[in-house]
Order: sequence, then C-alpha cells, then structure tokens
Amino acid sequence: MKEESITVSDATGYEAIEIFGAREHNLKNLDLSIPRNKLVVITGISGSGKSSLAFDTLYAEGQRRYMESFSAYARSFIGNMERPDVDKINGLSPVISIEQKTTSRNPRSTVGTVTEIYDFFRLLFARAGEAFSYVTGEKMVRQSEDQIIQHLFDNFNQKKISLLAPVVKGRKGHYRELFEEIRKSGFTKVRIDGEITDLVPKMQVDRYKIHDIEIVIDRLLVQEVDRYRISQSVTATLKQGKGIMMVVPHLDKGDGKAQFFSKYLMDPVSGISYDEPAPNMFSFNSPYGACPTCNGLGHIEEITEDSIIPDRALSIAQGGIAPLGEYRDIWIFRTLETLVKKYKGKLATPINELPKECLQVILHGNLESEAKPTLQFQGILKFLQEYNEHGSEYAQDWLQEYKTVRVCPDCQGARLKKESLHFKIDGRNISELANLDLNDLEAW
Repeated sequence: MKEESITVSDATGYEAIEIFGAREHNLKNLDLSIPRNKLVVITGISGSGKSSLAFDTLYAEGQRRYMESFSAYARSFIGNMERPDVDKINGLSPVISIEQKTTSRNPRSTVGTVTEIYDFFRLLFARAGEAFSYVTGEKMVRQSEDQIIQHLFDNFNQKKISLLAPVVKGRKGHYRELFEEIRKSGFTKVRIDGEITDLVPKMQVDRYKIHDIEIVIDRLLVQEVDRYRISQSVTATLKQGKGIMMVVPHLDKGDGKAQFFSKYLMDPVSGISYDEPAPNMFSFNSPYGACPTCNGLGHIEEITEDSIIPDRALSIAQGGIAPLGEYRDIWIFRTLETLVKKYKGKLATPINELPKECLQVILHGNLESEAKPTLQFQGILKFLQEYNEHGSEYAQDWLQEYKTVRVCPDCQGARLKKESLHFKIDGRNISELANLDLNDLEAW
C-alpha cells in the first residue's frame, strides 16, 4: 500500500495502525497502514494471508502487549505469549477477536452476558440500586433496632402497644406443630387473622383457609422508665420474626392498624420485605433472580385451542384436531365419537358447528363423579400438556409443532422475578437498561 505520512492524534498517538515487515506464515515482508476508527475489511483469495494478518499478526501482538501490562506475578499464572514475526507495529490498541459463529447454546444468553457487561450491571444494582415495593410503589426502608425503639418513643409515647412477630403470612395449613413450638418457647398469646388468642394445647386452625399468624411478644405502655424492657422486647420480636416486627396500638375501640418495621428492606405500608440484594438476584440464569413462571426465558410455550385446531372448518374425522390426525379405528376416536353422540353430533361434523359445550368437554375434559364411566374424559389439552411435561424427548419434539409462544404474563419479557425488577437506579430497572440501544445506554 502507498505509505502515508504519520499524523499524530490525541487518542493513541497515531491516526492509523502502521505495520512494517509482517512475515507471519505466508506474508512476504508486508508493509501497510490501516486507518483507525474505521470499519476495515480484509479480502482476498484463499491462502493470500487474510487470517495471518488479522489474527496471527494484529490480534496476537495487541493481546501480547496487553498481557505485558500485567505485573510479573500475574504473568506467572498466564504464561508468556510469543511475539509475531513482524518488525514493528505503531498505533495498536488493546484488541478483541470475535469468532463468526454462535458462541453459546444457552437460550438465555445475550450480548450483555457473553461480553460480561451485564455482570457489572448486576453488581451495580446489588450495591447501588434503590428498592421499591411491588405492591404500593413505596420506597423500601430498613431500620436498626435503635431506630425502631426511638420511633416507638417518638410516635407512641405514653400509649399502650403490642409487639408482634409475624411467623405466617398468607398461607394455608393447620399449624398445630407451630402453635406447640410457640407455646413451648414460653409465649402465651398469638394473633390469628387479626384476633388475639390464648395459646392452648393441641391448638390448630382451619387447614384449608389462608391465615396470618403473629406471636404476641409483649403488651406494654411506652414510657421512658421501661426503655430497657422495650429494648429487650424489640430484640426478641425481631428474632422471632426473622428481622421483621409489627406494632399494634391499643385504641379505645380496639386495636389500631399495624405498623411494620424491619432490619431488612421492607415496605412500611404493606409489610412485604425483600432479601438483601446480591448480584445473583439480578441474573436470569440464576434461580435466585429468574422469573419463576418462564424460568428466565422471557416467554412461555403453551398448547392452546388455536394451536391444535388451526382450521375449525374441518371435522374431527378429517384431522381438525391436528395432533390426532385423521380418523383411525383407535381408542381416542372411539371415545370422542361417544362424547360427540351425547351432544347429538358426529365426528364428520365441522368443528365450528359442534355445540360449544361439546367442544369444551373434548378439549378440557369431563371428569365429574356423576358422569357415566364411558363418558368420563380427561380432555385433549390436559392430556397433551401432561405428555409434554412427562413424556420422552421424542414427545417433546413432536409437540413443538403444536405450541404457541407468548410473552411471559408475569415478567412481561423482562425475565427476572418481580422483586429484582423493583430495584432502580435513576428511575430505571436493570431490564430497562439492558434493552436500551447502546448509544442511549452510553448517554444514560
């Protein structure tokens, strides 16, 4: 190439990458200049030295110089890299080489995860993100024991209150063992669904109803002379409630509205709390961060009515239910024929002309106890879904044709659980940042 005069730039000292005497592999003492900050394509016939120039000379030398910037101690673990056969290269920056092929079979893999930029985002949000409640939108707060105690004196001075430790929140069960454990720990009262009750042996609640249960740790009058007792009670309440406690004021007409306090991130209005943020909480490759509905994929695959009945003008006998195919003298078609006859129809009737109730039974089943055994049917959709969940790899591949893909209804494609999506920096969560155009992200 024609030699150009060297122009010094502010960035690296050169406007071009200048190569002198490149002799790697089949390069014949090549001198050339490649402009910086441009998209440059190297072309040529097979064996002309394209890879020798790009990878074995430029990339190898850039990588070697970068490694040499490490300390001798660090280089002792990495090893030394050979210098390519070239006289001199000017204006070369640290380099990266990206192969032209798919680097990962992981369906959750993105440009951010492959380049590890997303790892820094996760660390940033774990250390600097502000938590907000997914229930009320309020900013989550955390308080030390001293702050909680001071809050009690500031807001409930000379008032009677109960200190409660929540142990069950919105769950079903009879909790017989839990009540016995609480009683053996020395506590005499619990609050069940808002009502304070004395603990008695063999006590239990309706196992089929949802319950909120709190241990009544102490009932007291907030006054300065009892500061030590209040301090001890707060400590005990936080211990029993695993870092969370409730304060219920005693009013003339009964107990007032409970206030929540927590040593961890907590919504002061609804009482929900978050785990302490950690980098894996913001990873859709981790069970600690991935949306439980889509397992971190951002979408779900479903077998639906429309996916197994693409043409409702066809009859069942003609293959209108696609996974079954056309009529054959087998159990499933004989069963469907019996079901359809009950609704005065035939397998040759177009599906869009069958009664809605009949189609409902065919797709979703009819397993009522009063139904005759010959009319009991699991339903095509339920059968296919179970086959998909528990069938062989062959079955999964076969059913792929009858699945439809839609955005996850819980995370809306963000792939993270709702707690992770409610940590924000400058009003944006990590998923919103990951979806930004690179120029917009740089500006942010």
